[in-house]
Amino acid sequence: MQKNDITKVKNYLLSLQDKICSALEREDSGAIFIEDAWEREEGGGGRTRVLTGGNVFEQAGVNFSHVFGDNLPTSATANRPELAERKFQAMGVSLVVHPDNPYVPTSHANVRFFIAEKPGEPAIWWFGGGFDLTPFYAFKEDVIHWHKTARMACKPFGEDVYPRYKKWCDDYFYLKHRYETRGVGGLFFDDLNAGGFEPSFAFMQSVGDHYLEGYLPIVQKRKEITFGEQEKSFQLYRRGRYVEFNLVYDRGTLFGLQSGGRTESILMSLPPVVNWRYNWKPELGSAEEKLYKEYLQPRDWLGDS
Repeated sequence: MQKNDITKVKNYLLSLQDKICSALEREDSGAIFIEDAWEREEGGGGRTRVLTGGNVFEQAGVNFSHVFGDNLPTSATANRPELAERKFQAMGVSLVVHPDNPYVPTSHANVRFFIAEKPGEPAIWWFGGGFDLTPFYAFKEDVIHWHKTARMACKPFGEDVYPRYKKWCDDYFYLKHRYETRGVGGLFFDDLNAGGFEPSFAFMQSVGDHYLEGYLPIVQKRKEITFGEQEKSFQLYRRGRYVEFNLVYDRGTLFGLQSGGRTESILMSLPPVVNWRYNWKPELGSAEEKLYKEYLQPRDWLGDS
C-alpha cells in the first residue's frame, strides 16, 4: 500500500467530519460544535467536536482520530493473532447524535481504516464501519427510509452486500443480556479489503456519505412533534440501553481505551442524561410497549427476503 493511499483516506475522513458537523449545525440552528484538538502521547491524535444544548440535539459528538503505535491492543489481536507485534495506524470518524425530542431517534455512524505493518512482510489493512438507528417512539416509514438509504449505499457494490451487512449490524448491536437489539439496525462491516484498496475505500466512502441522507429527513419530519414528561422519561430510560451496549460490548470503545486513546473523546458517545429503573416494564397496549414488540428484534424491513 502506498503512502498516498493512507493520505487519501485521512483527507476524506477530515472532510466527512466537516460535512456532517456543518449539516447538523444547520439543522439545529441553535448551537454549534466546539472543537477540542488533542494529541496522544504514544502517537497521533485527533479532533473532537461536541454540540450540546441545541434546539434539536441535546448532545451530538463527531470525532476524528488518527493514532499509531508499536503494538495493537488485545481487542484487535484476540481473533487475529497475525496482527501481534506489528506497528499500526488507525484512523476514523465516529459520531453519535442524541436528540432532545423523544420522537427523533438517536443515531450512530462510524467509518474507519486500519493498517498493521511489520518489516519484511506485506502490510495488513482493512476498512470497517457502518451506521445504525435507535428510536424510542418508532415510525415504520422512518425505519424503511433508513434501510432504503443503507441499501442504496451498498447497491453499486453488489446485490448481496446490503443483506449481509444488515444482518451483521443486527447481530452486532444485540444486547445479549436483554434479548433485544439496540435499535432497528442499519449496516455494519469490518475487515474489508476484498478486491483491493480502491473498491474497499469506495465502499467505506459510500457508507459515510449516505449517513446524512438517511438521518436528516427523519429529524426534519419528527423534531416538531409535541412531547411530555412521559415521553421524555421513557427516552431517558431507553438511553440506558445505549450506555449498556457501549460499555459492555462495543469494540470501538474497548479498542480506544486499550490503545491509550483520549477517554473524553471515546466516551463522548454516551448520552448526557440517563435514567435507570429497577425491573421496569411498559404498560400493556402502550406506545412504549410497541417499541419492544415491533422494533427490537431483527426484521426484514424492506421485504427483500
